[in-house]
Amino acid sequence: MKTKSSRRDFLSAGVALPLAGLGTSWQQVERPRSKQQPDPSTGLSYRILGKTRMRVTTVGFGCMITSDSSVIERAADIGINYFDTARGYQGGNNERMVGAALKRKRNDVFISTKSGARSKEGALKDLDTSLRELGTDHVDIWYLHGRDALSEVPDELFEAQQIAKQQGKIRFAGLSTHEPRLLIPFLIEKRATDVVLVTYNFTMDKSMDAAIEQATNAGMGVVGMKVMAGGFRKTKPSDPLYGKLKAEGTMLAALKWVIKNPRVSTTIPSMTDMDQLDENLKAMKEPFAGGDEKMLARQLDFITPLYCRMCGECKGTCAKGLPVANILRHLTYADGYGQYALGREEFLKLGSNVADVRCGDCDKCTVKCPYGVQVSARLSRAQELFA
Repeated sequence: MKTKSSRRDFLSAGVALPLAGLGTSWQQVERPRSKQQPDPSTGLSYRILGKTRMRVTTVGFGCMITSDSSVIERAADIGINYFDTARGYQGGNNERMVGAALKRKRNDVFISTKSGARSKEGALKDLDTSLRELGTDHVDIWYLHGRDALSEVPDELFEAQQIAKQQGKIRFAGLSTHEPRLLIPFLIEKRATDVVLVTYNFTMDKSMDAAIEQATNAGMGVVGMKVMAGGFRKTKPSDPLYGKLKAEGTMLAALKWVIKNPRVSTTIPSMTDMDQLDENLKAMKEPFAGGDEKMLARQLDFITPLYCRMCGECKGTCAKGLPVANILRHLTYADGYGQYALGREEFLKLGSNVADVRCGDCDKCTVKCPYGVQVSARLSRAQELFA
């Protein structure tokens, strides 16, 4: 079992990272294909996404829970140039909305999507559907979605990505994972992945920085997801935390923490309204400071019993065989981001053998979280909400 890191270790990880191998010349950098150039007065910042040479805004746009297309349109008008969706988001409807919102800006932006299919044929079919729904003949990055075990990335899926590249349907191959410390060494050995999309936020220990460094040293671009560590943006106005979190800018501090790591090229925070878009834009203008660190320390104290850091320590320890980390992640969609339907949809995908279990039937919980998550209580809440 890993040694539990201190709160200060979490918050100060990644401050002084070596940048060997990250240099580039402007002649090698790839911008979107439009002749339109970024306006420096906007305050947007850019980084190079590994060997793709794509020049992306350090804050991108995660479209998973966005239902208002005008927020996406405005983000593109302002200059955000990286937008992320997936075949399965919003029951398959998210790609259609994203494609329509970005249609007039297609040559000014980079678009990524993902497939959760487990076979080559299924993945390629997903890709064709994604292109049709997005209204484009290619995507810039196509990710294998949510791969958290080596068994979930058979060679045939890498073959699907290579076929798609040869057909001109994708430009770069990616993989998204909540287990980067396990998957990144494997991807480096396979040498078939251009970009890795990883869970990364202020709750992570320093081993996550080491995994990200491995990826960038191998030339892979790194995109950060789950950057808000559970969100809490959707607390109700009646909730005592609502005013405090909004006034303090806790989520802004969380985003600034992520992008202070220069090895993370861009991020995909969810944005559902104009207020969230405006707040996230500030992360590219305001450096992470001492006040932000204190704010996140308080937030860490609050979410410790609630938020799963996906460290992997609980794997295989539930007496009833529950996939604890997956259930806790799906619960976060409801409790943290206010997306009950999404949380329930993902929970039910785990199967009836999971949905039928009740933690209250056990005399005691066999799962011990090294970071203090109240596992039994959280699993019980997920069962009450979703099962």
